Amino acid sequence: MAYPQVTFVGSGLGRPDDGTDPTGFFNCEFYVGLEPYSDKAWKGETGIHNKEELIASICKKLDAYPGIIFNFTQPAEDAVDEALTGLKSALAVKVYGPDLNVLQAKALRIKDTLEKVPGFTELTVVRELGQPSLLVDVDRAKIARYGINVADVEAVITAAVGGQAATQGIQGEKLFDLVVRMPPQFRSSPKDIGNLLVGTPDGQQIPLKQLADIREGNGASFIYRENNSRYIGVQYSIVGRDLERAVGDGQKAVREAVTLPPGYRMEWGGEYSEFLAARAQLNVIGPVTVLLIFLILFALYGNFKFPVTLALGVVMTEPVGAFLALKLTATPFSVSSVLGLIALMGVSVETAVILVSYINKQGLEGKGIREATFEASLLRLRPIMMTALVACLGLLPAALSAGVGSDTQKPFAIVIVAGLISRLFLGFFVNPVLYEMVAREGDVLQV
Repeated sequence: MAYPQVTFVGSGLGRPDDGTDPTGFFNCEFYVGLEPYSDKAWKGETGIHNKEELIASICKKLDAYPGIIFNFTQPAEDAVDEALTGLKSALAVKVYGPDLNVLQAKALRIKDTLEKVPGFTELTVVRELGQPSLLVDVDRAKIARYGINVADVEAVITAAVGGQAATQGIQGEKLFDLVVRMPPQFRSSPKDIGNLLVGTPDGQQIPLKQLADIREGNGASFIYRENNSRYIGVQYSIVGRDLERAVGDGQKAVREAVTLPPGYRMEWGGEYSEFLAARAQLNVIGPVTVLLIFLILFALYGNFKFPVTLALGVVMTEPVGAFLALKLTATPFSVSSVLGLIALMGVSVETAVILVSYINKQGLEGKGIREATFEASLLRLRPIMMTALVACLGLLPAALSAGVGSDTQKPFAIVIVAGLISRLFLGFFVNPVLYEMVAREGDVLQV
């Protein structure tokens, strides 16, 4: 609240009791409301003019709290991230295996390796160890001399430290356990617990320290499980690079630097696994889309000559603007961009059909190929521009957007807008030339 850009702060500690939230009881979330970017608070002398600068400033203050993992996100995004990875990040490397110490050692090694790979930022190992624990290892050979069972030793420790229900009390309709345990002065330190007496079958009282090894250790504070296996997560973000190449470089570096023992495995999950699934779907959707377009064009013109010409003209013109715009705006080539290219192909083919159909119409009226092509290129300029500009201007606000939620729609819109612009300027020179190259007198013309 010390920042003028912040309107309110609400906090929530823990998790719901219904088990619907995968986080632990240690989780503390702060909901921070911000002023609109148009407000004067963002234009003051604080040096903070956008959300990224505000986060950087807050991080400097939070660095004073060691041992705590801080993560900045949004409510809806946080819920999606937890559904994708089970963690507080949209991208994560998960190492599965039985031993928590091995998992943590490998996770730290992975983190150190990825820090050297360009594009990887906000690397965090989800801590599972670090809970101070009192470890009591019963010496079976010693207790056997006294005829004591392991269960007898454990029962003494449980009753003395944790408490044991001795009886029950009734108050009206309510039933309560009455728990008995040692006073604090007899269980406040490892030495005191070692002095607890364990009864033998012949009535002797043996101190616990003579029957077991008692020491302080480092135990598990939280154990993550998935698919019946323990795992530890390394959270990360990708900045300044496309997801596929950055993760590919990260996987190569990890393979060279980290060797997993038998029984352990590694998975790259979150948005990267979703990307792989989406790419697999696009590998099917893309060819099917092109095939359907060809079938429709073949049904329209009755030959493969004009459909191939149309497709070649589209391929030569639309990607020029699309890829150039992605390069100039430093926008990674993503699934959203690919979807934009597929949609752009449909609009571009439509503009080409308008031109070719009118050329055929001119040819049916008895004009030669050169004359029909020239007149159609002039007379169809306005309809083609209207068709292309409808989609271009409609998506222009999305292509120029920079607010919250624009990360997904912006690449899609940039590809379509820039691709249509290059299609308009280049298509009027390329498509007529290609048509005249393949057209012959005597062709069966359909419009």
